[in-house]
Amino acid sequence: MGGRWLTLTEPRTPRLATPRGDSFHRLCESRNEYLHLHTMRSREDGTVGVATLDEVPVMILAGGLGTRLASVLPNVPKGLADVAGRSFLELQIDLLRRAGARRFVLCVGHLASQIRSVLGDGRQLGVSIEYSVEDPARLLGTAGAILNAFGFIESRALVLNGDTYFDIDYAGFVARHVERCARAETIATLAVAQVEDASDFGTVVLSGAGTRVVEFREKESSRAGRAGLVNAGAYMVEAELLKSIEDSIPQSLEHDVLPRALSEGGEIASEVFEESFYDIGTPRSLARFLEWYDSTVRPQPS
Repeated sequence: MGGRWLTLTEPRTPRLATPRGDSFHRLCESRNEYLHLHTMRSREDGTVGVATLDEVPVMILAGGLGTRLASVLPNVPKGLADVAGRSFLELQIDLLRRAGARRFVLCVGHLASQIRSVLGDGRQLGVSIEYSVEDPARLLGTAGAILNAFGFIESRALVLNGDTYFDIDYAGFVARHVERCARAETIATLAVAQVEDASDFGTVVLSGAGTRVVEFREKESSRAGRAGLVNAGAYMVEAELLKSIEDSIPQSLEHDVLPRALSEGGEIASEVFEESFYDIGTPRSLARFLEWYDSTVRPQPS
């Protein structure tokens, strides 16, 4: 009943044929050829690839060590934090399912078997779940997790951090990104949230119209108590962006790959949402989410 596994040493070949290598290194060499061929085909025949939320794979980054939550979740992956009798990942997947998503790829590593035993192949949630598994002894960051799973990406993917809850119009988010890609060479679209205290997050600087990322900034303790625009951990990512991810080197999508792409002239679109944004990365933020969920979302007895 478990979902299909994709491991670092057993890479799945993309649906558009690429040379099959015998190692992850060979896979990474074939990756650029695949991406080049895919990009050229799309430009020649005018197609835009997968274009709607029910077609786009939703990649959830759920392989981190969760060290900041160890005091309240010992030996449990943070994606399995209990929220009113359900795991956090179940809530996140259900949120996307109600928006129209059907294909999920969980990028896992640390305590991966626990996640798989709870979620299985997704049928009980009304979706399809597959797994891309990193070696927990050599986790390569959020960018490395995406690279490890690139065989699931035909043209683009919706990427979510596995410790964030952001109830936005994901179907519209995907559709608008695809429209932008048809007009310009956009490599990613970033969902942005307005928070009251931005000191716990990296912030983003947007263009005057708020439709384009101008700069990524690291966390600043000096921003304590000050509002700001933050990366909400939801991205539409084009397969083309994978060209800039180096294999075997730990890298962060948000701290390394996207800022580097921006500095090299890449177009990263942004959408600012007014909906409340929650993450569960620390005991304090987890408690805040649980309080909000219990008072706002959790079904109340009749």
